[in-house]
Amino acid sequence: MSSVSSPPNSEAAQAPRPQAISATAVLHHQRRMAAKGEVPWLHQEVAQRMAERLSLIKLQPKQILQWQGLLGGGAKALAEAYPQAEHCHVELTADARARSQALHKRGWWQALRGDAPVRVEAPEALKPGQAELVWANMGLHASPDLMQTLRSWHAALAVDGFVMFSCLGPDSFKELRAIYAQQSWGPSAPQWWDMHDIGDLMVEAGFADPVMDQERLNLTWADPESLLKDLRALGGNYAPQRFASCRGRSWRAALLAALEGLRDADGRLRLSLELVYGHAFKPTPKIRMSAETSLSLEQMRAMVRRSSP
Repeated sequence: MSSVSSPPNSEAAQAPRPQAISATAVLHHQRRMAAKGEVPWLHQEVAQRMAERLSLIKLQPKQILQWQGLLGGGAKALAEAYPQAEHCHVELTADARARSQALHKRGWWQALRGDAPVRVEAPEALKPGQAELVWANMGLHASPDLMQTLRSWHAALAVDGFVMFSCLGPDSFKELRAIYAQQSWGPSAPQWWDMHDIGDLMVEAGFADPVMDQERLNLTWADPESLLKDLRALGGNYAPQRFASCRGRSWRAALLAALEGLRDADGRLRLSLELVYGHAFKPTPKIRMSAETSLSLEQMRAMVRRSSP
């Protein structure tokens, strides 16, 4: 098991635009993780840190969409923060939806205990403007089309609703990236999006007042095998330029030996992690007035709500 500590601040590397992600690798890892059905330990930790930020938001959402909720690790924290809200898990693959539905199948004992029911939906089945909160923990960095994901969040939100998310930043596991470069093994991971670029894209997607923040942590392990096991549980390598074939035993032995160079003064293997947090609101649509203007019923209702005292 790894331990976590906070390192001193350092300058983040700029990620290229657009970020390159292998959709095939993402699908493979999502299916594997859905089959296990276990929330990665890091996702649980970040979900708790995200939940602490909910106190900054005055809005009390009645409808909550947990984007990739099966592996997001935020169900307990959200249920405690908003016990009266209706919860829906949005899963991107059929495997994840089936596993999530099995886990949230409501029995009589759950109803007696007062547990809130959880719906499971595919993104394409969502009704526009149905949620006041989209919660997306530790998933955005694995999106092959980040802009499309942001637009999906925006479409799912009601006016004045908000999105809250977290993801890996470009400095994550930079020591591992250096090892791969020294050994000419190709990239160990994609170049994750920089938080400033994500904020710009959120504005482009229609969000207002995006607030971006970052946090830097140090993760430590006692041995290389434990480190590799934990990294595999987090998803794997989504870089399109990764080594496409299976590696042999000699390569694994070389990797384990190289990881020994990560030991710090305490004798533990150390990797740095950059977490990116963000939240933003969906504003009232701006209507361009002309001699003849057409408004949807949703737009009219939003304008009435804004103008009411």
